[in-house]
Amino acid sequence: MIKIALPAGDLRGSVAGLLASAGLRVEGYGEGSRSYRLSVLDSESLTTRVFRERDIPIQVALGNYDLGICRLAWVKELQARFMRQPIVPLSDLRIAPSKLFMAGAERASEGALLSGPTVRIASEYPNLANAFACAARLPQYRVQAVWGAAEAYPPEDADCVMITARDVDELHKRHGLRALFHMLDNSTWLIGNASALAAKDVSSVLNSLLSLSGGPGNLPEVRLPSPPSKEDGAKKAAPARETLRLAVPDGHQQRHVVEALRESGLTFDGYTDGQSVRRPASGIEGLEVKVIRPHDMAALVATGEMDIAVTGRDCLLEHRYAFPSTPVMELLDLSRGQYNLSAVVSEDLPASTIGEALEYWRGQGKPTIRIAAEFPATADHYARSCHFWRYQVIPISGASEGFVPEDADLLIEGTETGKTLVENRLKVIDLLYRSTTCVIANQNADRDGRRSEVFAQVLGMLGRAAGAEKSL
Repeated sequence: MIKIALPAGDLRGSVAGLLASAGLRVEGYGEGSRSYRLSVLDSESLTTRVFRERDIPIQVALGNYDLGICRLAWVKELQARFMRQPIVPLSDLRIAPSKLFMAGAERASEGALLSGPTVRIASEYPNLANAFACAARLPQYRVQAVWGAAEAYPPEDADCVMITARDVDELHKRHGLRALFHMLDNSTWLIGNASALAAKDVSSVLNSLLSLSGGPGNLPEVRLPSPPSKEDGAKKAAPARETLRLAVPDGHQQRHVVEALRESGLTFDGYTDGQSVRRPASGIEGLEVKVIRPHDMAALVATGEMDIAVTGRDCLLEHRYAFPSTPVMELLDLSRGQYNLSAVVSEDLPASTIGEALEYWRGQGKPTIRIAAEFPATADHYARSCHFWRYQVIPISGASEGFVPEDADLLIEGTETGKTLVENRLKVIDLLYRSTTCVIANQNADRDGRRSEVFAQVLGMLGRAAGAEKSL
């Protein structure tokens, strides 16, 4: 059996069309099926599974899948930290070509990377960002690993970002950024596991896809900067900030937060149910607002980039489990966007509690329990609290329901109606906690003068939409 990992997201349509042209018709894939295990029509020797792109090189490297399709940047991101992984780039499929840039704000220059006391780099590709910083000999730097929307970080929260775009013009017109360094020619590639390629006959799939792509193609390499000269400028101290900075979320939490803001009397021009500009006007003197991913907020509050943020309790607890001494704390529970964070297993598992599941796995002689989770620190905390004994946490980026039971024994997953679980033959076996939208801040933050006044004003207004209020 040949196992193929396919990408979710914006590549679905193009990849489905390519596969169909090669005679590999994956049922429901191009139509966006909510099932993550999809059959290949007229073939009993192929099986597919849909993943978020960044997870595909990991699954192929582990040998869970023989072949995978994803953009090359995700392969390079894995190899930047784990160079000896058995991943073989087989062919450029010439889908969604783009470039990986190090970019900065519109007025930034390459020399500006060395102008601050600490160079802040935000990216979904933290391993490549670290390689860039080392090659550039940055004496002090901090890589902020983000879940997305990296383009929103410069100039306030990052000096530069590593980001993909079709070209320099798109980088400028769509994101308002200036290209500082071109790191990689990115495209969608077919990749394989070296051991599987040696042990299995995958020629039927390879020959079909290679005939459409025109052959293997040249493998682009990551470009890294040369070390700077001594004359590249002296460091400058960062100016003191006088404004209060508030982070509000994009994505599925946005409509809940917009509703809470409306009830509290806060309205931000450009942040509504159907609109989300990255820097909406606050209407309050001394208050800056930025729209970012909720997963990234706790870290920015901890480092002082943000003063106050509206995020999910799941994101806050993940941060606190990873950094137990963090100064970030919850101030208000807005009681919006609630869902259960649960332990999920295959519906075929003969157990109804986590204790029964552990007893069953141990009785089967299972040496290691595999846990897949978008919140790996939470999964680790849960496993230790429940005395799993030997376990392995598999960090994932989404499309999670398809991991159990082939690639994980247990899944830490958010559940609302449970419909997707039923469609993927899964069941809830334990409840970790109920998550909700909350307001967070740094309990050790130094707020004085006007910033303190604005903080009290904003917190007081948000308290109108909350059931209870806490004070620093």
